[in-house]
Order: sequence, then C-alpha cells, then structure tokens
Amino acid sequence: MPEVMPFRDVIGHRRLVELLARSASRGTLPPSLILAGPSGIGKRLAALAVAQAVNCTRQLSALSFQLSATNDEPRAPSNEPRASSPEPDACGTCAACTRIARGVHPDVLLVEPGDSGSIRIDQVREIIDRAAYRPFEGRRRVVIVDEADALVTGAQNALLKTLEEPPSSSMFMLVTSRPDVLLPTVRSRCPVLRFRPLPPEDIATALIARGLAEPEARAVAATADGSLGRALQASAGDLVEARDVAQRVLTQAGASDTSAGRRLDSAKELLAKSGSGAGDRDSLATYLRAMAALLRDIAVLATRADARMLANADVRSALERLVPAYQGERGVRAFAAIDRALVALERNAGVKVVADWLVLQL
Repeated sequence: MPEVMPFRDVIGHRRLVELLARSASRGTLPPSLILAGPSGIGKRLAALAVAQAVNCTRQLSALSFQLSATNDEPRAPSNEPRASSPEPDACGTCAACTRIARGVHPDVLLVEPGDSGSIRIDQVREIIDRAAYRPFEGRRRVVIVDEADALVTGAQNALLKTLEEPPSSSMFMLVTSRPDVLLPTVRSRCPVLRFRPLPPEDIATALIARGLAEPEARAVAATADGSLGRALQASAGDLVEARDVAQRVLTQAGASDTSAGRRLDSAKELLAKSGSGAGDRDSLATYLRAMAALLRDIAVLATRADARMLANADVRSALERLVPAYQGERGVRAFAAIDRALVALERNAGVKVVADWLVLQL
C-alpha cells in the first residue's frame, strides 16, 4: 500500500496546512507557490497533499477548484478563530490519490535534480510544454519542483513567463530549503509559504508512532534540528550516543579547573568517529547539534521556564548539574560558538580544527 499523503497526514505546520486546505476547498490557491523551509520538515509532502486535494475523485463534488489568478500571498486573517472542524481533505484512498502517492499520476509532475545535482533547462522546457495542455484525467495539472534551488540559471529564466501566467488548468509549486538561491525575478512571481523546523515533541511523536521507544525517540528528536527527515534517516543508536558524547564534553569543559590542554583532550571525543570525509563531517555536525539542544535545555532550566519545553527531559537531572556552568552569558557564548562551528563545517573547514576551536570556546 503506498504511503498516503492527505493534509491530515502532514506532521506539524498546522497553520500552513489549514491555510492550504482552506484555499484548496475554496478555490483560492495561487497558481504559483514557493514552499520554503529547512530540509526534511514536510514541504514536499505538503505539496503532494495539495495535488491530492485538487484531484481527489471522492472530493470533487464537494469542492470547487477554480484557481485564483492573484499572486498575493495567501494569509489567514489574524482574528480568524481556529476551525472547529478540518477543511475538506483528499480521501487518500481513491485511484487518483494512491497514484499521486506512488508518483505515477499523469497530471502530477515531479521535477528533481538529476545525477549532476542540478535541474537542467531541458527538464524545465519539458514540463512547460506538458503544462500547456489540459490535464489528462485530473482537474488540475500540478507541477512540483523539488529542491528548486538546484535549478540552473537558464532553467529559472525559462520558468519566468509560465510562473507569471500559468495555463489556467495548471499550478506550480517550488519546494526549496534555500529560497534565496532562486532568482529575484522567480521569487517575485510566487507567494512564499515559510515552513519552520518541527518542534522536538512532534518529531518524537512521529518516531514513537513508527515503533521507536519513547526515550530513544526523544533523544533522536532533540538532535534532529527540527527535521523529521533527518531523524528518520539517522540511526537512533548513533543519535543517542551523540547526545551522550555532547553531554560529557560539556561537563568536562564546564569544570572550573579545566585547562586548555584538558579541553583539547575532550575534543577527541568529538572526533572519535571523524576523519576528513563528508561522512565524518556529518558525524561531527550531529554531535554539535546534540550539544546545541542540551544548551538550549540548560537555558530553559536556568530561567525556570516551563519544563514542558525541554527537548531532553529524560536527562533533566544531568542538565540541572550543568546549569551553574552554562547559565547567562557563558551559555549564550557557547551556543553561538556551536552555530559558528556548524557554519564552518558547511564551508569545508577541517573537522579537527573545528572541534579543537569549539571546546576552547565553551
């Protein structure tokens, strides 16, 4: 059975999901949209849910799908009460919905980067040609460009006219984690819906529903940086270990009698699985994200905020012991240093240099 992806199955992002569902049911979806936000948080699933909503055969009698020609960003009025019942949704089980979920519906076109890592101009020209015709069997042809930031400049320019004046029976959704990479002329033609990182609680709930034990699920969620995709791809054991390593490094660096030499010794823990390749860089980044999650929880405890905000509630007692060392300015400085270290890794700085520098900043 293919994975079902109606709006009700999209994890988190309730305001945006309700907005998209309401717009689909009322026929006010803009013909071109950018779905922006970090990787692995559900943007592509939301786009597929839109495709299902406008093509579901069991909802067609209840919904009107006249697409709006406006390019104004859809926005729910600030004084609008939260709906007591959900907007009409795709059934998720009819032939159209299941084929969309499987990626074989003739009127839902998915464009992705090829082996080169980019989306070429010939790929874009092909979908523009196909979008010019009436849908083969659905109500709307939906074009989803996943990782749209991979569009080469020529491909983006080729899209401009179509984004500005899409065929009446087609709509385009550009899914991207780096919207600033898109040309200003592309961004100006598409309303932007900004998806935020998922709360650890949402990620933990999703992992528990997939069979992971609650303590492991919470540990994984705390180190996933708001990305369910990252949490699902990673090994639970590795992420739990990453949190343990991060906790030990923070403990050793936070001791009042720790010399620079001993701090550098603690950096070896961060490098235990690291060398110089991309996988080793990812391993160190995982340790750093785990450390950032712990520091955030330490700040919650230091300020006596609501304990329900803790992402690592299962190790609360250990975190409370670290509060005296990392409360106030030092905690802010440590958190900022981790952020700078992650940026340095993205820019291909050496993993040992980054680890040594970081422990001296804690």
